[in-house]
Amino acid sequence: QVQLVESGGGLVQPGGSLRLSCAASRIIFSIYTMGWYRQAPGKQRELVAVITSDGSTNYADSVKGRFTISRDNAKSTAYLQMNSLKPEDTAVYYCKVDERFTSYWGRGTQVTVSS
Repeated sequence: QVQLVESGGGLVQPGGSLRLSCAASRIIFSIYTMGWYRQAPGKQRELVAVITSDGSTNYADSVKGRFTISRDNAKSTAYLQMNSLKPEDTAVYYCKVDERFTSYWGRGTQVTVSS
């Protein structure tokens, strides 16, 4: 089974930065689109950013210009560089991959933006 493990979350002040990682295993990583999602308490899980196998990216309007998704296929890892963080970015961040018949989610990593 595919396994995704997020890391890199933590507490950061507004305006600060964090870099999240999503390490994938038991998957031919390079051929799949990877996505980052987030869910804050009391809110629906929302798409943050996606990156396709050919490197095309897309972002939620709320994070455009601040977040950057990337991938290192040699390491089977996707990243989310988060800059200029705002309190409203506080959430559990999850990575996701969609195979032909199944979607896989990581366990999530907490990001808290607060002074």
